Amino acid sequence: MPRPRRTQISVEDTPYYHCCSRVVRRAFLCGDDAYSGKNYDHRRAWVELLLFELEAVFAIDVAAFAVMSNHLHVVLRVDIDSANRWTDREVLEQWHKLFKGDGLTQKFAKGELVEAHEVNRLRHSIAIYRSRLCDISWFMRCLNEPIARQANQEDNCTGRFWEGRFKSQALLDEAAVLTCMAYVDLNPIRAQLADTPEQSDHTSIQLRIRAALKGEQPKNLLPFIGNERDNQPNGIAFLLSDYLELVDDTGRIIRSDKRGAISINSAKLLARLNIPHDNWLKLTTEFGKLFHGPVGTLQALTDYCEHLEKRRRHFAASCQHFHSN
Repeated sequence: MPRPRRTQISVEDTPYYHCCSRVVRRAFLCGDDAYSGKNYDHRRAWVELLLFELEAVFAIDVAAFAVMSNHLHVVLRVDIDSANRWTDREVLEQWHKLFKGDGLTQKFAKGELVEAHEVNRLRHSIAIYRSRLCDISWFMRCLNEPIARQANQEDNCTGRFWEGRFKSQALLDEAAVLTCMAYVDLNPIRAQLADTPEQSDHTSIQLRIRAALKGEQPKNLLPFIGNERDNQPNGIAFLLSDYLELVDDTGRIIRSDKRGAISINSAKLLARLNIPHDNWLKLTTEFGKLFHGPVGTLQALTDYCEHLEKRRRHFAASCQHFHSN
């Protein structure tokens, strides 16, 4: 039986989550559909464009994404601090970018006078909107529903386009985050849709590589900020160059027609994560099979389950891959 979303998401334990949505019909989300004979590649752009529009509205950062033929992956970071720093008017301005709100919230956002008897109702609405703007369920709802409507209109049909629930996994530590990001970024390589990461259209790794060639990082993706330090900005505490090299090395090994090996720099990064080479390859190629729940070291999983008062540590055996023998 599916578990309630509140038992899967605990921002107190980790702000990082891997979400996956799959289509329910035979027609593909994008790519060539052998059944209908149509090509739906243009839908990839729908997803990517909407994903970044939502990233600019919600207090949620996109760390990685990949739009595949019949499903999509996103790695998200919930930014509670940013949501709490927003003023009441900023909360409404963000919310009104997606939804109309009501007459009272529109009036306050425009700077008009609010009557005394309306203040409590206004505060209640703002509190609800603030919580929704850092809620992964609302983020995925705002991503999936417009795509479903657009696809149904294009296919001239009605009914479900996505499965009823998106899959959500808590990423409990930096090893889990980096492993899941690499798994997501390498999806087109494993599916033999692309030969190299830079050729993987509508993926975060392609955007990062293109920006890196200019000495930059994509503005709409959570940045790599290097080693941890005091007063550091929000971001992933690794060097971008190290991550790109690790993904490239891993992609070469995954491709059966390419010779590849883990470089010295990549080996140092894996040593920092305490993940053996063989385990790393298994994690990045079988991540979806190994984990159907929270991901991290055994200790991180134990702490997470205790905090949420879970009786069992599901997939504890798979967490052993995050330890050196």
